[in-house]
Amino acid sequence: MKEHPESISRKLVFRDFREYGIFSDFVSQLLVWFRNHAHTVLLQQPWTSHKLLCFVKKRIIRASERGPETKCGRGKKRKKSGRDLNAHVDGAPTHLAPTGCFRTVLRRSRRPDTAVSAGQSLFEAPFRSPSGSLLVLQLAVVCFPFFLSDLRSVIREIDKMDGHIGMRKISSHCSISEMDDFDLSRLLDKPRLNIERQRSFDERSLSELSIGLPRAGLDNYETYSPGGRSGFNTPASSTRNSFEPHPMVADAWESLRKSLVYFRSQPVGTIAAVDHQSEEVLNYDQVFVRDFVPSALAFLMNGEPDIVKNFLLKTLHLQGWEKRVDRFKLGEGVMPASFKVLHDPIRKTDTLIADFGESAIGRVAPVDSGFWWIILLRAYTKSTGDLSLAESSSCQKGMKLILTLCLSEGFDTFPTLLCADGCCMVDRRMGIYGYPIEIQALFFMALRSALAMLKQDDAEGKECVERIVKRLHALSYHMRSYFWLDFQQLNDIYRYKTEEYSHTAVNKFNVIPDSIPDWVFDFMPTRGGYFIGNVSPARMDFRWFALGNCVAILSSLATPEQSMAIMDLIESRWDELVGEMPLKISYPAIESHEWRIVTGCDPKNTRWSYHNGGSWPVLLWLVTAACIKTGRPQIARRAIELAESRLLKDGWPEYYDGKLGRYIGKQARKYQTWSIAGYLVAKMMLEDPSHLGMISLEEDKQMKPVIKRSSSWTC
Repeated sequence: MKEHPESISRKLVFRDFREYGIFSDFVSQLLVWFRNHAHTVLLQQPWTSHKLLCFVKKRIIRASERGPETKCGRGKKRKKSGRDLNAHVDGAPTHLAPTGCFRTVLRRSRRPDTAVSAGQSLFEAPFRSPSGSLLVLQLAVVCFPFFLSDLRSVIREIDKMDGHIGMRKISSHCSISEMDDFDLSRLLDKPRLNIERQRSFDERSLSELSIGLPRAGLDNYETYSPGGRSGFNTPASSTRNSFEPHPMVADAWESLRKSLVYFRSQPVGTIAAVDHQSEEVLNYDQVFVRDFVPSALAFLMNGEPDIVKNFLLKTLHLQGWEKRVDRFKLGEGVMPASFKVLHDPIRKTDTLIADFGESAIGRVAPVDSGFWWIILLRAYTKSTGDLSLAESSSCQKGMKLILTLCLSEGFDTFPTLLCADGCCMVDRRMGIYGYPIEIQALFFMALRSALAMLKQDDAEGKECVERIVKRLHALSYHMRSYFWLDFQQLNDIYRYKTEEYSHTAVNKFNVIPDSIPDWVFDFMPTRGGYFIGNVSPARMDFRWFALGNCVAILSSLATPEQSMAIMDLIESRWDELVGEMPLKISYPAIESHEWRIVTGCDPKNTRWSYHNGGSWPVLLWLVTAACIKTGRPQIARRAIELAESRLLKDGWPEYYDGKLGRYIGKQARKYQTWSIAGYLVAKMMLEDPSHLGMISLEEDKQMKPVIKRSSSWTC
C-alpha cells in the first residue's frame, strides 16, 4: 500500500528536526505563537477556505518531494535562491517564502545548544510585517502538522464569511441600533494605537511560555491538545474531536451537570454550590441570577440552549410576582436575586420560591439581576439565532419593566444609577454605595443589549428606544470623562483647586486632593488606566473593581484606547491584581480603622478575603473575554494556566484569600458552580474566539466624547 504524501512529509520533516537537535526549543515557541495569532493572521488575507486548504496541502507535498535531497552542505550551491523559489501556488501570495528557505535558516546551526538562538533569529523579522507573520504561519503548518486542527477551526470561521473574498465588508461606522454579528474579522477593524507593546505582544512572551511546553520530543505532544474543544460529550460531527481536552474539562462538566436544578422534569438553572462537606446549606442551594450567567454561557457554547431558555422564562415569570419587604412594595420590574425549587414527593409537585432581597443579608434588592437577565437574553439570541424568544410579548414587556425602573427621572443630576451598598456581586457592606462601577457598566451593557432587541412597532416601543439612546449618550460621556483614571488624570486631580463655582469649574465634584489615598500613586503605571470604583460629590473611590472594568471593555463603555490601557494595567500590576489565582475582585483591601468604619467590622470581609481583596476564579471568564476582545489572548492563557494548577486540586473553591490569593477562602464553599462554569467558558472562548460575539458589543462611534486632557496611551 502506497503511503500518503502527507504521512511521508511528517516523517521527513520530523527526522530533519531530530537530526539537527532543534525540534523541542523552536517548535515549542512556534506552537505558542501559532495558537495565539492564527485567527488574526489567516484573516489578513482574502483566501477562501478551499484555496487555503489547497495551499497548505501543496506546501506539505512539496516539502515531502524535496525531502533530504534539498539539503545543501558546506560549499554546495543551490540552483535557485530562496527568493527565486517564491512560486505562486493556488492563488497564494507570491511573497511567501518556501519551506526550502526555512530549512536553510535552520541548518545555519547544527549544534543542539544553539537551537534557541537559531529559532529566535528567525522570529525577529516575522513580527514586523503581515508577510513575515504569514511566513511563520506557513512554516508552522509544514513543520508541525498537528496545527491542522487549529487551522480547521479558523477555516470554519472563514466559511461563515463571504465566499469570494473570505471576509465581510464592514462599515467604518456602526450605530448602536445596528449592532452587527460579532465575528473575528471585526478584531482587525480596530484603530492601530501608538503604544509600545509590552510583554504579551512581543517575542519575549514566546520564550517565557515555551518553558511550559514539553521538550522531550514528538511523542509528548500526543497526550492532549489545549486547542481541543472543551465541550462535554462533543458531537461526532466536530472536526476537532480527535484531540483530548485538558483533564480538568471532563471533571468540570461533570460537576456542572450535578448542579442542575429541575422544575417539573425540565432543567431551569444551576445551584450556587454542591458542597457536600459543608454542614450549613444557607442559600447555596438556590439558583442565583448572576451566578447562573457563566453556567448559561457554558451551555450555550456547548450547544445546549434549552436550559438557558427555561431559565429566562422562569425568572421572567417570577418578575410578575408581587414583591414585598416588610410592608413596602418593590418596583414591578425588579428581578429576583435567586429562586429555589421545592419538591413535594408525596403530592409529586414542584414549587418555586423566589427571593427579591427580603431574605438577603442586609435586605438589599439586587440591582444587577435585571441587567444580567437582559444580557443573557441577548447572548441566547446571538448564540441560537432564535429571535422568537426575545420578540415574544412577555420578554418585550419584561425588558420594558426593567428599563422603566432605571430610566425614571428624579432628583439625580447624573445619568448613572444611584444604588445602596450590597446591591450587586459585592453583596455585603463594602462602601460601594452611590454609583458603583459594576452597576454602571452592567447598566450600560443592558441598555445596549435591549436596544438591539426591543421592537418599535408601537408608540411605547419607539419612546423606550428614544429614552435609551439619550441615556446611552449621557452615560458614556459621564463614565469616560469622570470615572476614568490614568497617570495624567491622577496628576490633574492631585493639582485640583477646590470650592469652584459655575459651569466653568474644572473640579466639578469638589474632590479634595488630600483625600487621594497614598497607594494609588504607586499603583498607577505610566501607561495604563482603569475606571475607578465610584464618583459622587466630594468623593472618589479609587479602588480597582475587576468585574466593572471587564464589563466596560465587553460593552464598549471603554473606548478602544481605554480598553488597551486597562489591559496594560493588568499586565503591569499582575502580582497585585492576579497573583497566584485570578482574579482580585477589588484592590487594594481596606484594613484597620478604615475596615471598621466601611464594613462595620464585618468578620467575612477581613483584609484580602471575600469581597475585600479576595481572589475569585469566576472572574476568569470575564478577563478572558476582555483579553480576546482587545487582542491580548496571551494574558488570558497565562491566567488560565494559573487556575488550572490549583482549581481541581482544591475542589473548585468559591474564592481565595491572601494578598497573592494563595489560600482557599476561610469560609469559601467547595465545588462552587460559577467557579466551575467560569473556567469552562474561559477555556471555550480561548479555543474558539467566535463565542465572544454572544457577550461582546462593538463600539458606537457616536457615543465617543471629545476628551481634551492627555491620556495614558499618548506620549
